[in-house]
Amino acid sequence: MGMDARTDFPLIHPVAVEPVRPRGALSLPVEGLSCASCVGRVERALAALPGARDVSVNLATGKASLTVPADLPAQRVVQAIADSGYTVPEATTAIGIDGMTCASCVGRIERALAALPGVTQASVNLATGRAELRHAAGMLALSKVEEAVRSAGYEPRAADGAAGVTPERQERQARETTQLWRDVTLAALLAMPVVLLDMGGHVVPGFHELIAGWLGHYSNAVLQAILATAVLAWPGRRFFRLGVPGLLRGHPDMNALVALGAGAAYLASMVAVLAPGLLPADGANLYFEASVLIVTLILLGRALEARSRGRTGAAITRLLDLAPKTARVIRDGEEQEVPVAALAVGDRVRVRPGERVPADGRIVDGASWIDESMVTGEAEPVRREQGDATVGGTLNTSGGFDIEVERVGSDTLLAQIARMVEDAQGGKLPVQALVDRITARFVPAVLAVAVATVLAWLAFAPSPALGPAIVHAIAVLVIACPCAMGLAVPMSIMVGTGRAAERGVLFRQGSALQALGSVKVIAFDKTGTLTEGGPRLTDLVTAEGFSRDDVLAAAGEVEGRSEHPIARAIVDAARESGTIPAVQAFESVAGYGVKGRVGGRSVAVGAKRWMDRLGIATSDLDAEAQRLGRSGRSPLYAAIDGRLAALIAVADPVRADAATVVRSLKASGLTVAMITGDDQRTARAVADTLGIDAVAAEVLPDGKVKALKDLRRAHGAIAFVGDGINDAPALAEAEVGIAIGSGTDVAIESADVVLMSGALRGVEEAIALSRATMANIRQNLFWAFAYNVALIPVAAGALAVAGVPTLSPIAAAGAMALSSVFVVMNALRLRRAGVERAA
Repeated sequence: MGMDARTDFPLIHPVAVEPVRPRGALSLPVEGLSCASCVGRVERALAALPGARDVSVNLATGKASLTVPADLPAQRVVQAIADSGYTVPEATTAIGIDGMTCASCVGRIERALAALPGVTQASVNLATGRAELRHAAGMLALSKVEEAVRSAGYEPRAADGAAGVTPERQERQARETTQLWRDVTLAALLAMPVVLLDMGGHVVPGFHELIAGWLGHYSNAVLQAILATAVLAWPGRRFFRLGVPGLLRGHPDMNALVALGAGAAYLASMVAVLAPGLLPADGANLYFEASVLIVTLILLGRALEARSRGRTGAAITRLLDLAPKTARVIRDGEEQEVPVAALAVGDRVRVRPGERVPADGRIVDGASWIDESMVTGEAEPVRREQGDATVGGTLNTSGGFDIEVERVGSDTLLAQIARMVEDAQGGKLPVQALVDRITARFVPAVLAVAVATVLAWLAFAPSPALGPAIVHAIAVLVIACPCAMGLAVPMSIMVGTGRAAERGVLFRQGSALQALGSVKVIAFDKTGTLTEGGPRLTDLVTAEGFSRDDVLAAAGEVEGRSEHPIARAIVDAARESGTIPAVQAFESVAGYGVKGRVGGRSVAVGAKRWMDRLGIATSDLDAEAQRLGRSGRSPLYAAIDGRLAALIAVADPVRADAATVVRSLKASGLTVAMITGDDQRTARAVADTLGIDAVAAEVLPDGKVKALKDLRRAHGAIAFVGDGINDAPALAEAEVGIAIGSGTDVAIESADVVLMSGALRGVEEAIALSRATMANIRQNLFWAFAYNVALIPVAAGALAVAGVPTLSPIAAAGAMALSSVFVVMNALRLRRAGVERAA
């Protein structure tokens, strides 16, 4: 009768009726769809999901839509599409978060964000106040992220850009620091009379008797209560406003510990003032001074910490501030001063001596010496002439020139650097996983220790024990705040990556900081890395029946179509000798050579293996090739019409600093290797010159990965240094890929680290900064954890039986504040890290 079998006779088969569950509609992009068959395959995969309804896949829009039960994880939908052979692209959402104070806050927000549908990774950075989520595209609305942040007890805001040093963030940090110092001042003014009234007798003999005679004991207590109430209700309100909701939700953080500690001291004192009869004999003591000093000292620590944290992004702030605010644009033959933000690609801008270059561009008229140290870390100015690229923010030291603007806004080099540093600072090092696991359980453990402290003192201490029990429990709560734990790693990363950027070293991923410090092998590509990458023709030995100019012209034309650096040397030499004829039927085989037809003749140029592959005998010139190879030159063979025509030798000069860098790396305990496609003799000659022991020669481009694996098996974790052009597989295979940058283009996607100056000593710099940063992180973590492990038992009074002095809540508050300030100040020491360079 046309009824669906699922709804036919519902009263007879009630057990077959699907229970009513909340449902949600999903719409997400699908990559790889090309035909109706693809659509059908994805639709069948989605329809097979439990409870999936209304499945539809649109080939034109490349989107899949369906309705699923609310309890079906969105990741199941993504996986079903993947299992059918297609993919859902990933997207990244960033959001700023206010209100975070410790590692517990970070863990709570990460758990809340990771639970959102489609989220595959959530990373929260305490130092930058920023969260990043990776998720299936089209499956996560920003409003849902904001809702999750609020439900965790924090306030979302728009994410900062440019490495977190935007004017908005600077203004927000300044406002926060000002507010903290205002609260510290108010708390100190209100707390001072409380401390004097309660503890003045310990400093001034007869002070207690004087106060008792003037105010009386009860009036003294009431005055302390009023002042303490003002401290906790105004400058100390932040701890209760943020801590109590988290405590009620079962997710206590450091604010909760401070609120419990200061609040317990305050409440015990208020009971002693208002209802002393509720307390046992000799238990009605006042702890108002402890409650106000806890708040004051911790606020002071936060204020010092906030001021120091504002300096962690100073390197990138200074870098971005170097860009001038205005530029002289030439329009209709006249100079016009306009804001840099108003520049457009193609504008012609004039730069005078002593001015900073306003934009990324190319010199179209004039020449000068430009100080590019802000980008490359190299102190010496470099000569830039017509046709050379310029970087916005660099300093024109002499001469004048005009540039044509090529990149503006977010496409400029400074913006790229800022984004790289931002990515590195926002990432998490593997060592952070240990910190996260510990801090996730730390605050509940501290609460348990505080309860155990009270019970132990009541059970084992001589009467009256209630007062000491409360004091020691408060000390435990206050001293164990996990601020330092949350700051230990991200603060070091922020300062370390900023310092690296100042030195011309860009860590594209924060994890590379940790990985680079633990590598055992540094493997270099040869051409363009250990050598200058600009080979020169040194020898041309012709076979019988061929002339030098004829062979050079033919070889130069064929090589003119090749992108290999050695080809350029042959082309340059051919052009110096005369006109180069046209080439036809060009073919290039990576790792072997090139061939084509020139003037009706077949011409081939390449390595011996290329001649062997083409069936061309080389025995007449092999002995000469071996001699040239032993002297460090690269021998190539040229053949015309299937006959050996000449032996061509090309030499690529070794970089001036290569030998020094290799010696330094070996002295630091690293194994230095070289991987090259050159023949064994040439490679060995270069290696002997530089003092390199491990050499992998005659390696084809796709063989570099195997060579790296062999080195890893023999020596351990490896870093590969290449020019980033044809070394992408090797850069990706190594634990750390280091790309020699050009100074103007940092978009080398396969590398983990980019050396902006292009100088090999940048490798030393990167390793030194990595090791310094990891050492700094270890110091911070040791302090953060050892401090708690050592002082929590002291604060609890567990060592009192051995005669070890216990900590008062006031001393505990001071020690806790000091721990956070120590971590931040220790991280700031990285601003002086790096390799010392001779003047």
